[in-house]
Amino acid sequence: MRMDCDLLVIGSGAAGLSAAVTAAHHGLDVVLAEKEPVLGGTTAWSGGWIFAPRTHLARAAGIDEDPDAPRRYLRAVLGPNFDPALVEAFLTYAPRMAAFFDRRTALQFQPGLHIPDTYGHQPGAGTGGRSLIAAPYDGRRMGPLIGLLRPPLRETSFLGMTIQAGPDLRAFLTATRSARSLLHVTRRLGRHVWDLARHRRGMQLRNGQALVARLLVSAQAAGVRIMAETPALRLLQAEGGVAGAVLATPGGEMAVHARRGVVLATGGFSHDRDRVRRLFPAAGHHRTLAVPSARGDGLRMGEEAGGVQALDLASPGAWCPVSRVTWPDGTDGTFPHIIDRGKPGLIAVLADGRRFCNEGLGYHDFVSALLAATPPGRAPEAWLICDHRFLRRFGLGIVRPAPVPIRPWLTSGYLRRGDTPEALAAACGIDPHGLAETLRRWNRDAAEGRDPDFGRGTTAYMRLQGDPEQRPNPCVAPILRAPFYAVQVGPGSFGTFAGLRTDAAARVLDRAGRPIAGLYAAGTDMASVMGGHYPAGGINLGPALTFGHIAALHAADALDKELP
Repeated sequence: MRMDCDLLVIGSGAAGLSAAVTAAHHGLDVVLAEKEPVLGGTTAWSGGWIFAPRTHLARAAGIDEDPDAPRRYLRAVLGPNFDPALVEAFLTYAPRMAAFFDRRTALQFQPGLHIPDTYGHQPGAGTGGRSLIAAPYDGRRMGPLIGLLRPPLRETSFLGMTIQAGPDLRAFLTATRSARSLLHVTRRLGRHVWDLARHRRGMQLRNGQALVARLLVSAQAAGVRIMAETPALRLLQAEGGVAGAVLATPGGEMAVHARRGVVLATGGFSHDRDRVRRLFPAAGHHRTLAVPSARGDGLRMGEEAGGVQALDLASPGAWCPVSRVTWPDGTDGTFPHIIDRGKPGLIAVLADGRRFCNEGLGYHDFVSALLAATPPGRAPEAWLICDHRFLRRFGLGIVRPAPVPIRPWLTSGYLRRGDTPEALAAACGIDPHGLAETLRRWNRDAAEGRDPDFGRGTTAYMRLQGDPEQRPNPCVAPILRAPFYAVQVGPGSFGTFAGLRTDAAARVLDRAGRPIAGLYAAGTDMASVMGGHYPAGGINLGPALTFGHIAALHAADALDKELP
């Protein structure tokens, strides 16, 4: 069988959908192939935040930065991994990408006006306005297309309902202390229960769910031909480059000839065991939050066409501390510890009972510190320690705050409890003297709002993760009220950084550094523009959307044209 088109996009996460929608709006006939029965990839499971400095939304809110500030910040953080051409392309086209989608498609954004960059001490660090998130979306507006949207991750939703960081999450955390918050939560839960009864899934789409939903609606409106359950088997190579791909359809193999080329956006290699074993530190103890279909298909096809995987990045993956969740039905899951670590009244310790880092660091840095602190031959594991007040106020991992019961998690062993620090240590296998001494020292300094050992609460990023009601330091509080609790965490990742080498137009490069005609890569199939660093929240989705957009513009011969 044969099909012809202008551009073939393989993969349906943020990068693939961005490329498909952009290309279709520029007059190209686009086919989007996804090997799963649902679309959205890991993007649909994500928090949905997008790093995109200097957008029109930031300027409309009064944040009009020096154009060089984001560049100076990235140069400082990325160090020797700073690629001037790629960074320049990202900083130039990220605001254009945001304007294109916000003005021409169903993808509208909300700005993160108070979200600071991770390393506030670095030159050019931003204090807000460099982040975007897709505006919430009513899934009922999708019609039958909702059936193609990947459901949210069980561990990061509440009964299948996504909760957005910011005022929405704050209302859930304060529902037992604020009548206004309780009203908000009651309305959200009531609507969610109604949606479950009527539609058999949540329809209040937020975070990555809203991003993918809006992109899907935009793709359908632009005439993109969407082919689900259609994996790509191999690229079609012609003299001088790539001319399409062979897809596996229910009716047999189909050769899709793409006149303008192919965009690889298959989601990276998080579930490619061989690559992970070769590249990831402590690979045998690693748990990923990427969708199971992220098996390195794009890298394999790109390498077969002459492309090269980037192996000189600071890190091959986007790290995040995670805990293993065993649900009452026996299924296994993974929870990302993004929010709880920065709240006041929690510390992280190793088996010797001692702290090893600033718990309020970015999630990538937390795992890097854990790996560095783990003695040779030992599993990289730590314990998050808190007291009863913290647990019921903020929750811990998959354990939700009051009034949600905690007993199921005690029964499963996910949550450990002890009436004294020594009893908790015994329940976890932690050195009791080490933990008792650590808590004594922590509580002494926390009573004054200080953390002289690691400096919790010393940057805007840390303070945002804390609790504004905790004074004088929103990130530091004593751990005093028995019983005490702990959850074990280890290394995990949101996805991979070590993709194919590309140029600034997202064209895959061969071993000689020459672009392969007709072959693009974006998202995690492209080597991260951040060089294996994590300078801010949203540095996965921001470049994914931007370089998907760039790839499509290049394929449509529109890369250098200004958007109206």
